Amino acid sequence: MENLKGFVGEQYNIIQSDLRSDALLVNRFGATQSGTFLREIMDGEAQALSLLLDFARALGLNENQLQEYEPQPGAQAYSSYVASLALYGSEAEIGAAFLVNFPSFGNNTRRMSAALQRNYGLTQHDIAFFDLFASPMPDFECNTLVMIQVGLDHGANPRLIKRAARLLQAYEKLFWDTIAEQK
Repeated sequence: MENLKGFVGEQYNIIQSDLRSDALLVNRFGATQSGTFLREIMDGEAQALSLLLDFARALGLNENQLQEYEPQPGAQAYSSYVASLALYGSEAEIGAAFLVNFPSFGNNTRRMSAALQRNYGLTQHDIAFFDLFASPMPDFECNTLVMIQVGLDHGANPRLIKRAARLLQAYEKLFWDTIAEQK
């Protein structure tokens, strides 16, 4: 149960950061072919915050407690890197990082959703946060591939594209490792 509460605290901080990063991405690339897709990501993140609060309540936590939660550096490296990409990354770097990472997070949340229902008796309403991420966005792969191609067309460095995907995935793994190690 403590790991679940830690998960909520970390996700609360990640989502707060990701909402700002998503807004910056919309500001930077909103007038490109990727604009609608990036706004959908931002809207999904706002929805995720609401659903996370429902999950927190199911665990006996309120938003004040989440605001007081002290995040762990290993769990927050992911959102720090997303912020860096939002500030400095090319469309191709961002698209590749999301293409690799989002399905991975979705698979993990799908597994958590099933385990939370099975082992903790949580309701569909309680775990809707996990189901939101477990369901891929419509045309997700196509949209990220467009971002990558547009970035390449504008001179994005393929080495940096690969690096962005590798690093974001490594920070995702660090998030899960940090959650698992919480006592």
